[in-house]
Amino acid sequence: MYVTDPIADMLTRIRNANMAYHEIVDIPMSNMKHRIARVLKDEGYIKNFKVISDPGKPYQILRIYLNYGPNRERVIQGLRRVSKPGRRIYVNSRDLPKVMGGLGIAIISTSSGLMTDVEARKKGLGGEVLCYVW
Repeated sequence: MYVTDPIADMLTRIRNANMAYHEIVDIPMSNMKHRIARVLKDEGYIKNFKVISDPGKPYQILRIYLNYGPNRERVIQGLRRVSKPGRRIYVNSRDLPKVMGGLGIAIISTSSGLMTDVEARKKGLGGEVLCYVW
């Protein structure tokens, strides 16, 4: 299956699994998706993730364990893809977005790797705004 925007596909799979209260979601693996999953785990939006190699398949799978509150309330309220293949959105360090007034995060692809808008602001880096999570 060929996907034109693999990051949007990842976010849609997470959004759909979250809305259906699934515990895990499997996504075809790539380095960018792995780094996005690491940022989501560091910020507490997901429990954990791991890479699964299946000998019968030519690709690896990124398994994401979703996080819910004590009364099954969703930790991830929303995900939105910002920069798309047809329209890339770049910002400098002074124009980094604040998501939901600082309650959410923006994942930024910088020259120093993937990081949240808060980290990029501290380091004085700009880059491509991949997505918003709240």
